[in-house]
Formats: sequence, structure tokens, C-alpha cells
Amino acid sequence: MSARATWRRLRALFTLTLIALVASTFLFASGASAAGPAGNGSAEAAQQSQQAGLPPIEQRISQAANIAVAQIGDPYRYGAAGPNAFDCSGLSMFSYIHARLHLPRTSAQQYASVRHILKPNLRRGDLLFFHDGSGHVYHVGMFLYWNARHQAVIIHAPYPGTRVHREVVWTDSWYAGTRRP
Repeated sequence: MSARATWRRLRALFTLTLIALVASTFLFASGASAAGPAGNGSAEAAQQSQQAGLPPIEQRISQAANIAVAQIGDPYRYGAAGPNAFDCSGLSMFSYIHARLHLPRTSAQQYASVRHILKPNLRRGDLLFFHDGSGHVYHVGMFLYWNARHQAVIIHAPYPGTRVHREVVWTDSWYAGTRRP
């Protein structure tokens, strides 16, 4: 890895750590309650997270997206799950684990383990699962935002010879999934 890439990664990790520290301090200082407006019956999950000393799941999912963004420029390698090379599901699993969330190893297993949602309900850090004509999931990316043309922008490790990068979704053949309750 070049010195420039190493420096960029260290800066990104420092920024993520600082954001997490400030957010945690704010949550604990403000006396955030798990019974707050979590929505969709997630009060129990939020309470379990708070009892375990973890930030709310929505915050951890967003943190997973930040962790994935810090991997931009790392090469694709089939079967790799970091820290310096990734395949598609390895990137999402690595990012979620570092945000203290669980995801299985393959894109198909990840799709089976998440709650399926409507595409317009995607939030930063949720997952997009690409499928073929028979519905078989073959690729996963992590949602970042909707661009000005209302196209989903993801971060992913697409295929050999490429690197982790942001990209506008190129097809309509995808499902949306989340770890949010």
C-alpha cells in the first residue's frame, strides 16, 4: 500500500473514531432512552443495545457505512474479508462486524438474514442485493445515499481487477435489506 493510501486510511479511521466518540458521549450525556422514538417495535432491540452499552442499531448501521467508505481504494480479491482486500460480501461483513453488528459471510446468506424492505425506505448503511432473472442473489453493496437523479449510490467491491469504490446502481434487479428492527 502506498504511503498516500496509508495516510488516507489513517485519516479516515481517525475521523470515524472521533465521530463515534463524540456520538457516544452525546448519547450518554443526554440520557438517551431506549424507549424513545425508535419506531417499528424496535424499543426492545434498542433497550438490549443500551443494556449492552452499544449505540442504537441505526447509528451502528450508519457507522458500518463509514467503515466501508474508509476502505475505498482497497483491491477486490475473491473470498477476501479485509482488512486490505475484499470481495463484495467480505466488505459488508467486515464493515458490520467493526460496527458491532453481525452479518453472515456470503451475499446470499446476508440476504437471507436481513429484513427485506421497500427500495424507497433505504437508509445509509442498508444493503442492496443484486439478483439474476431467477431471483438468485449474486452481489451485495452498501447504500450510501440517493443522488440528485434519485439513483441509489452504493459502496462495493465489484469484481477482480477493481477496487472498493462508490458507484451509482446500474440495474433495477436488486432487493433492499436492513438490520434495522
